[in-house]
Amino acid sequence: MVKKGFYIVVMLLCSFLNAQELIKHTVVEGETVSKIAQKYKVTPFDIYKLNPDAQIGAKPGMVLMIPKSVIASSTVEPKAETSKPLEKKPTDTKSVVVQPKETKPLVKTTSQQTHTVKAKESLYGITKQYNISIEELEKNNPFLKEVGLQPGQVLVIKKSANATKPAPVIKPSTQIVSNSGIITHEVLPKETKYGIATKYGITVEELERQNPDVVENLPIGFVLKISKNTIKQAPQAAAVEPTKPKEVAVSKTLFDYVVKDGDTFYSMTKLLDVTQEQLVQMNPELSDGLREGMTIKIPVDLSQARSATKITSDLTATLSKKNKKHLVLLIPFNVAKIEMDSLKSLNSKFKDDKFLNMTLDFYSGALMAIDSAKTLGLNVDVSIFDSEETKNTTSAIATLEEKASDASAVIGPFFQANVEKVAAALEGKNIPVISPLSKDELKSNRNLFNAMPSEDFRKRAIFDYMNAKNGNIIALVEPEKADVTQFIKSNYSNVKWVGLSSKNTFVSDSIKKHLVKDKTNFVVMESEKYYTIQTTISALLSAMKDFTVQLVVIEPNKMLDFEEISLNNLIKLKLTYPSLSKEIDSPKGIQFEKEYRALNKVSPNQFAIRGFDVTFDALLRLSQDASFEETTQTSVSEHLESKFDYTKNAKGGYQNKGVYILTYQPDLTIKKAQ
Repeated sequence: MVKKGFYIVVMLLCSFLNAQELIKHTVVEGETVSKIAQKYKVTPFDIYKLNPDAQIGAKPGMVLMIPKSVIASSTVEPKAETSKPLEKKPTDTKSVVVQPKETKPLVKTTSQQTHTVKAKESLYGITKQYNISIEELEKNNPFLKEVGLQPGQVLVIKKSANATKPAPVIKPSTQIVSNSGIITHEVLPKETKYGIATKYGITVEELERQNPDVVENLPIGFVLKISKNTIKQAPQAAAVEPTKPKEVAVSKTLFDYVVKDGDTFYSMTKLLDVTQEQLVQMNPELSDGLREGMTIKIPVDLSQARSATKITSDLTATLSKKNKKHLVLLIPFNVAKIEMDSLKSLNSKFKDDKFLNMTLDFYSGALMAIDSAKTLGLNVDVSIFDSEETKNTTSAIATLEEKASDASAVIGPFFQANVEKVAAALEGKNIPVISPLSKDELKSNRNLFNAMPSEDFRKRAIFDYMNAKNGNIIALVEPEKADVTQFIKSNYSNVKWVGLSSKNTFVSDSIKKHLVKDKTNFVVMESEKYYTIQTTISALLSAMKDFTVQLVVIEPNKMLDFEEISLNNLIKLKLTYPSLSKEIDSPKGIQFEKEYRALNKVSPNQFAIRGFDVTFDALLRLSQDASFEETTQTSVSEHLESKFDYTKNAKGGYQNKGVYILTYQPDLTIKKAQ
């Protein structure tokens, strides 16, 4: 997409603000556009759009029009400016809250105590701190039942007149049966969710449903509440013997498997197609939990299970909104550099700077993904920060430490060297870091997810397709493409090679001797020479009366787009090739293009679409009952034009191998090969 001048670029970033309410801000001494943007949770681009004069600097007394919010119903309002000076230059941020319903802050009064919720606090912890019950807390703060506990909320802490002290601990029995039909169970050391659920004859999922605060962990001393209506066998007032799990049929042939880092009950049961109860029946020691290094029995070979059970899933059909997550986008706006440019140089920069244009396109697509997440009511905060990066430097790590220490997942930075630094910094916290655009080989950070398939995956995908079709593979590769020749010879010994003349030219008759009649003959042509391409096409068209032939290319070939190369001939030969993206032909894709054009006055290019797909996929994976990493082990997802099929590398980290095999169709379209 080619942008014409400053106005077009600003429209790309800010046209979604047209209908927003505006705020008037009078500039005071010492303020800059960056500081003002940070205060109101917008970017300098948003301010420049409404205040062109601000491009030459914000002067004291100047009145600026500020967009009140990016997404009106879900933007975090800016906090009041404090008198304390900033120690560091602020990074321009945009913090968007995507949640079912926005909560209104409660007004603090002197007649009642309040508590501001901090990151990672729980209802249980707050009630213990103030010696009140969860029922009392929810009664005084009714919005908690609608949207749950969220950082930044101001809670009213008000004990009832007849508040009682916490019930005394009953040991060794830890359950109390109330008249209301609720059984309470205090968690003791070494108890597990599976053990407690089994004790009361319910599943772990049912235990978590009734006690959502323990989905991610099981604190010692936490008081669980279990409805008597859901248990299969009512516990006695005294100590209750754990209910034995019912016998289930399992395969007699079991395989040894060593539990690896990252394996969980969720991922194992999904991959093996068994229940947690069945897995424990095969391995009684698992009643105390799954630990790295354990050798357990499983019903099938895990390598087979992984390929057999990892299927394409609609992640929107399995959304969970119980636990709030925080997605951080690190995008290289490099605002500090842009602010120093004059209007004339800005116009030139927006016109000629390909990296900046790619950044803004990606950003525009990400904003639409955030808006789609809001429509779905996902319980996810999204913060966007300027990563201020070059090829080898970035401010991202400092920004994350200062402003997003509670991140659940991070997209970016864009340069591979920088995204690896961020992954290394967050590896100890096991926070997923997604590299959105780089095709480079991954390093060994176990929390790094490369969203772009590598060149190696792309090549392997097309050969896997041809071998799956039991095809007869014939290769014609020019000497200049030695890397392709080396790749094929190193990995696929069944490939037949078309010989070249002493002058390295292709002789049309040399291909016919390799053709067979009982298979599809896949002819892999890697050449950008017009003569070789035309000769190959002519030879294959001639052979079609006696053989089934199909033309294949591994790498993008611009020569095939020339008018001299007949499109009809490529269609006849069913030209097939691997691609990182597919054509947008779904109703959702068509609707996206329509909305994007209406919003930005241009059609979305590959980077805008990529920005949507990467961001939307991350938002959906964060909104599942499983962790982000677990979803990548069990689910393949597809969005507008991209597929996300993450595979764990032997050295660590995950690589997306979501490659499409596309074929020219008789109706002049390009679709996925069958």
